[in-house]
Order: sequence, then C-alpha cells, then structure tokens
Amino acid sequence: MASRADNIASTLSLANFSKATDLKSRIWFTVGALIVFRFLSFVPLPGVNPLVLEQLYAKTQGGILDIFNTFSGGSLERMSLIALGVMPYITASIVVQLAASLHPALASLKKEGESGRKKLNQWTRYGAVLLTAIQGWAIASGLEAYGTSSGLQAVVIPGPLFRVCAVISLIGGTMFLLWLGEQITSRGIGNGTSLIIMAGIVAQMPQFFVQLFEGGRSGSVNGLTIFAMVALVVGMILFIAFMERASRRVLIQYPKRATQNGMMHADSSHLPLKINTAGVIPPIFASSLLLLPLTITQFAGKSVSPDSVLGKVIVTLNQYLGHGKPLYMALYALGIVFFCFFYTAVVFNPEETADNLKRNGGFVPGIRPGKNTATYLDYVLTRITVIGAAYITIVCVVPEFFMEQTGLKLVVAGGTSLLIVVNVTVDTITQIQSHMLAHQYGDLMKKKAKLKGRMR
Repeated sequence: MASRADNIASTLSLANFSKATDLKSRIWFTVGALIVFRFLSFVPLPGVNPLVLEQLYAKTQGGILDIFNTFSGGSLERMSLIALGVMPYITASIVVQLAASLHPALASLKKEGESGRKKLNQWTRYGAVLLTAIQGWAIASGLEAYGTSSGLQAVVIPGPLFRVCAVISLIGGTMFLLWLGEQITSRGIGNGTSLIIMAGIVAQMPQFFVQLFEGGRSGSVNGLTIFAMVALVVGMILFIAFMERASRRVLIQYPKRATQNGMMHADSSHLPLKINTAGVIPPIFASSLLLLPLTITQFAGKSVSPDSVLGKVIVTLNQYLGHGKPLYMALYALGIVFFCFFYTAVVFNPEETADNLKRNGGFVPGIRPGKNTATYLDYVLTRITVIGAAYITIVCVVPEFFMEQTGLKLVVAGGTSLLIVVNVTVDTITQIQSHMLAHQYGDLMKKKAKLKGRMR
C-alpha cells in the first residue's frame, strides 16, 4: 500500500513546481554559480603563453592529465586559475576518511558528532591547500622545463617569482571553488562539489559529439562507428542509472513499544546496502596508478635518454600500459575490483552498525544482536560488493576496449565520467523532489490550519 509521501510524489507536476518559489530561487542560484565556474575556467594563469600550452597538452595526452582535465572542465588544458579544480580537496578528503577509519584517535574524533566532523573538515581543507601548493609548484616547474627542452617558451618570464605567483593563483582558484561549492550546497540544490565536477564533464560533451559527427561528415569516422558510439553511451547511462538505484534492503525489527493509545506496536524498517558502495573512487585510483608512468615519461621529455636503462624501462611500460592494451585492461580491472573491496571495507563498518542497532533495540530477524549481526552484515556486504565490482569493471573496461578498436578518445564519455554524471544527476533530482514534497506538505498544513480556524 502506498504511503502518504508516495501519493504526494505522484501528484508532482510543473504547476506545483511553479508555485515553489524557494525551489526556483535555489535552482537559479545553482545555475548562476556554475556559470561563474565556467567563466573562471577561461581565465589563464599570469605569465603563461596560451599558444604553447595547446602544443604541450597535445603532447601529454593519454596520461593522468586527461582525467584531471575532464574533471576540471578543460581548465587544465587552458592552464586557468582553476586548473586543478576541486581534485586536491577530493584527494585530501579521501585520505582523511581513510585515516579516520584506520587511526583510533581520528576514529574517536569521528564519533563526536558535529564538532568532530568540523575538525575533520578543517584538516581536509589544510590538506587541500598543501596538495594544491605541491601540485601547483610541480605544474609551474613542468612548464618551465618544457620550454627549456622543446625550445618553445611556455612561460613568458620563468623564474622563482613565476612559480610563487602560479602556486598562489592556483591555491586561490581551488579555495574559491570550494567556497562556491559550499554556497551551492547551502543555498542551491545538491552537493556543490559534485555539481562542479559534473558541470566540467558536461561542458565538454557537446564538443566531443560535434567532433564525432564532423568526423562522420568528413569521412574520417565510419557511420557505423558513430551509431555504435551513441548506442554505447545511451546503454551505459541506462545501465548505470539502474545499478546505482539498486540496493539490498536488510529487514530491521524493533521490539513492541507502547503508543499514545496504550496499544503495543512493533516497528520495522530496512537498512539499505547499495550495490555500489565505493562510488567512483575505484576507477579513479586504478587508472591514476596505471597512467602514472606514462605521465612521468611525457613530462620528462628529452631529459631521459631512450638508450639508458631507465629510458628502456619507461618505454617498455608505455608499450604495455597504453590505453586499450590487454595488460592495461587486465590490471585496470583487477585494480577496480581491489579498490571496490578496500574502499567498501573502509567506508562501511559492520561492527559499528551492529552496535548502533543493538543500542537502539533493533535486530535482524533470526540473527542474534551484536557479533552475529555484524558477521551477517559483513557476509551480505561481501556478496553485493562482488556484484558492484563486476558492474563498475564492465562500465569502465568496455569503453577502453571500444576506444582501442575504433581509435576514438572516450575520456569525456568514458565509464568514470558517466558514473559521475549519472550519480550527481540522480542525487540532484532526488533533492528537487524532496523540496517539492516539503512545499506540498507545507501547503497541506496551511490548508488544514485554515480549515480548523473556520470550524472554530
């Protein structure tokens, strides 16, 4: 039988949306903030040559920079003020989250509630600043080294002053994006950081499809390949949307409690365990580790001799770890599976969940509270993680195989990008529906109050 919330959700329409003034203002604020983000992606760092940057990025394609450039909306390719995007903050938050799960002192701090969460968030920001400074200094040094090795001056006036100025500019750009994401979260719709990453990916998709269809018009890309590409993207979007909504619902029962009418009533609820608990972290970690040798080689340029031992090792790694190579795809799949289980074990603690259920009087039917419940939850979570790992592996490896067979670059429309876009879109739509439900509940309460007033 449908609940009252389900009945109200079925009546959502554009007419009800037009009456939700607070929701419309939140949506317009989110759109405006994302427009500011796109404008900033075209503001270059002071002291760089944009024409040389195009040649530099064309030379370094295929490495980790492709992933970071996709997540930053092309800002890294243009070397803008927000070239690093929010990736330093994401990396710092993952490190702090892992440390909070492994270190006892941080684990106790995590259990303190709102105060502990604020401290962890503050340390995450400090870590983001540190990572941005390190990556900014590496980018500035790489730009100067590229100008020295290639004879093209990527930096107008190289030197320590340029490096310091670049680091300060990149830190300011990343911190501004974090502030903008917080404003979207509090005054807009959805998670601001996730929306900024999704906006960067979506902003590059029109250019990708224009180039794809232009290649079909000029004859450089086969029409059957274009059709297969579009069908693959649509099929993956539908598959991801279905799997991301899938979950294993564990029945939780609570003992009988006395109600206001004096009747004893037993409550029951469900503990949802998502099929994909790890999210998009496994493919990002796996691809970053595999593409690290290729990125180092591209930035090293002519400084490493191909005839040296190090040069031969790097060349051999690049031959076997290139996109679409059998060894790369095998290691990529194994890395995804490993990080799925590893990150799921870090994020979800069955013993802590079982203790919380026991403390609140809840229990799984047929399972003793405490240790037996933790063992059962761990068993269920392991089984669904196998399905989740297989799902993410298929989504990420199939585009790699398609890219190798057709020669197309699918970074924008790859599995990781589509995972982010679909997840953020589903979460945003869910939040919009919750705001509309709250608005309709408010209208119902006002009508009920007016009716009672008339009856009096």
